[in-house]
Amino acid sequence: MLVKIFGSAVFGVEATTITVEVNIDKGIGYHLVGLPDNAIKESSYRISAALNNNKYKLPGKKITINMAPADLRKEGSAYDLTLAIGILAASNQIKSEKVGDYIIMGELSLDGSLQPIKGALPIAIKAREEGFKGFILPKQNAKEAAIVSDLKVYGVSNITEVINFFDEKAELEQTIIDTRAEFYKNLDNPEFDFADVKGQESVKRSMEIAAAGGHNIILVGPPGSGKTMLSKRLPSILPPMTLQEALETTKIHSVVGKVKESGLMCQRPFRSPHHTISDIALVGGGQYPQPGEISLSHNGVLFLDELPEFKRTVLEVMRQPLEDREVTISRARFTVTYPSSFMLVASMNPSPSGYFNDPDAPVTSSPAEMQRYLSKISGPLLDRIDIHIEVNPVPFEKLSEEQLAEPSKLIRERVTKAREKQSERFLELENVHYNAQMSVKQIRKFCKLSEESKNLLKNAMERLNLSARAYDRILKVSRTIADLEGVKDISSSHISEAIQYRSLDREGWLG
Repeated sequence: MLVKIFGSAVFGVEATTITVEVNIDKGIGYHLVGLPDNAIKESSYRISAALNNNKYKLPGKKITINMAPADLRKEGSAYDLTLAIGILAASNQIKSEKVGDYIIMGELSLDGSLQPIKGALPIAIKAREEGFKGFILPKQNAKEAAIVSDLKVYGVSNITEVINFFDEKAELEQTIIDTRAEFYKNLDNPEFDFADVKGQESVKRSMEIAAAGGHNIILVGPPGSGKTMLSKRLPSILPPMTLQEALETTKIHSVVGKVKESGLMCQRPFRSPHHTISDIALVGGGQYPQPGEISLSHNGVLFLDELPEFKRTVLEVMRQPLEDREVTISRARFTVTYPSSFMLVASMNPSPSGYFNDPDAPVTSSPAEMQRYLSKISGPLLDRIDIHIEVNPVPFEKLSEEQLAEPSKLIRERVTKAREKQSERFLELENVHYNAQMSVKQIRKFCKLSEESKNLLKNAMERLNLSARAYDRILKVSRTIADLEGVKDISSSHISEAIQYRSLDREGWLG
């Protein structure tokens, strides 16, 4: 008997429906075709044990299974439940009338219980697009898949629940999530707050500007000056995520199986990879491409602590995603694209010893060591970082103050107002929502300068020997400063402040 049942494969952040054809005929054998990987080939052992432990059996006949489209590589153990139900239906151990109406996915344990899968959200989106009645999957992934409206999602714990459902012996409980209610309930709950940070007013100001315009920022200062502490609090002043951003972010995390059982991600991601990370782990890729840290930071913050300690190849491969805000990974048979619109926040010591330019500490690094240390960060990469800010140690008087600093909530209000101005400005533009995303053409249109401002910027360009890209960065940052002040035109004071945020362009830093 031939039965068709449906599963799904995830490529990039999109799903493709897989038709599983199970045919049982005279003879003996188990033949699985359609480019399955080893995990799928091993599924027969898990399926056999799971069926035996639940009083069913793998039929002693010739079982042929085709996973179509046959030229598309399938991977992972999530097809166990699909194959098991297909075999039971084809061998008349369960009724087969309804099995083709649902997407069925799940990894089987030997006792028949189900383990969570990856990519439940994109699979659910595809199932709704193609008009399936519902999606049957492990209970641990049910809330994640139920984010998708107009699709019945059934979370199950054991294969017997699925068998009884198709045999009409029991109903499955539908998982229902009010996506908007869930989103707004968990929206405003940052883990860290700027109220805990004593002093560092100039750094807080620069981080407010960075958050308001979506600008990349690097913090330069000696050990213990608070670079990491400040960076961890940046998400708390970013504008709250929109529902669309939350769905985009959850979709990416779903692909790598990092969505919590609560379902929708409502907080902006903050990723902080170790400096030993490989370029594939950072940008994404591999034999079967997976998103890297920069895509997991989409709509959030990527924090690179001690930037010069990262391998140069790792940092250089990040240059293109910083510009294009997406990563394209090409293979012989297919190409996948992952979104990567993130804020880069980096920190570094000013020298190998960490105390360059500190009058109270001896300089323990030679000029050659200094040059070697700073040359690990290329000029083109620094040009893509809009704001460079020096972080100095906080004096004891500030640390011992009992009064709390300005809380993140108040800073976020100013940032959100500035972002709203930018949204209005770029309303008719596609894929431009804040100042850091402006192209050269848009900079010329929205960042017009007076003669006084032009002269000021010209002198700075000549004195600091800035590149054309750094020139554009200064204009973007000055546009954001004006937005925070609520004024339409960029003034010389805005340009002057933006120039100050190019510390690493000054003589004495990078030679």
